[in-house]
Amino acid sequence: MKKSLLALLAVAAMSTTALAADVKPALVYGTGGKFDKSFNEAAYTGAEKFKKETGIAYRDFEPTGDTQGEQAIRNFASRGFNPVVAVSFAWTSAIEKVAAEFPDTKFVIVDAVVDKPNVRSVVYKEEEGSYLVGVLAGMASKSGKVGFVGGMDIPLIRKFECGYEQGARAANAKMEVFQNMTGTTGAAWNDPVRGGELTKNQIDQGADVIYAAAGATGLGVLQTAADNKKFSIGVDSNQNHLHPGSVLTSMVKRVDLAVYNAYTDAKADKFTGGTQVLGIKEDGVAAAIDDNNKALITPEMLAAVDKAKADIIAGTVKVHDYTSDNACPK
Repeated sequence: MKKSLLALLAVAAMSTTALAADVKPALVYGTGGKFDKSFNEAAYTGAEKFKKETGIAYRDFEPTGDTQGEQAIRNFASRGFNPVVAVSFAWTSAIEKVAAEFPDTKFVIVDAVVDKPNVRSVVYKEEEGSYLVGVLAGMASKSGKVGFVGGMDIPLIRKFECGYEQGARAANAKMEVFQNMTGTTGAAWNDPVRGGELTKNQIDQGADVIYAAAGATGLGVLQTAADNKKFSIGVDSNQNHLHPGSVLTSMVKRVDLAVYNAYTDAKADKFTGGTQVLGIKEDGVAAAIDDNNKALITPEMLAAVDKAKADIIAGTVKVHDYTSDNACPK
């Protein structure tokens, strides 16, 4: 009996080792660069956490264009990487094609939904997190005018803007909201100069808080706001530390969780396909408050954000999702 038990334990140990060895994680970023201090860097943070905890290395790739993204996803799958995580709606059609070609490979796409049994789709309630930072913007604004600078003009980014607008108007019903999008191609995610120009234009119109949802372009927004002694709001990663005292808060979108969970689940043989929707309740989005911005957040502002969070979770406040009808209530 003792020998049988030892043999079983040995087999179990070998199985675990083999399973761990079978995990070959890969990560394909969206265009805009790995170290954009925002969306892509959040994904990188999740991969790094997994690597640090497990000792399992991952491979990653930074596409500069749409065709490179599909090539990278297919290349990783053909070389036995598993799971392959692609962060960006831009890789939707690529994942649809490659997942069909490699049915035994696990794929994850962030910010889009692909209905395949071997694909996990992770999407977020950006409107909820944007509502929270909008409440803070509305309470912090002295001019009654706030701004928004988006990256690529797509429904997803208008979803951020619409949630922000609703939050700002919840704090001040007469709030004026300026909005600009940087462009209509992937280059819009990596143009901090243009981001700065749009920010300066909004400041010249009276905006004193500007929210950036624009990847690396947002770095220009934050810098210009700081240069003009106005508040900015960061996005995706916690960007409060970039300009302490000027970044009012950041709308943190936990892209790191999507990557980390995918690798961890695959390692534990618990990976499932389907769609995951992460909002405030799931800790998928939040307004970041830390040592870099806590002096900017009054007790009244903190109480208002806590109440908004509780109301959204309870369902007494419903933040309109722009993508549900391609419209934002006024």
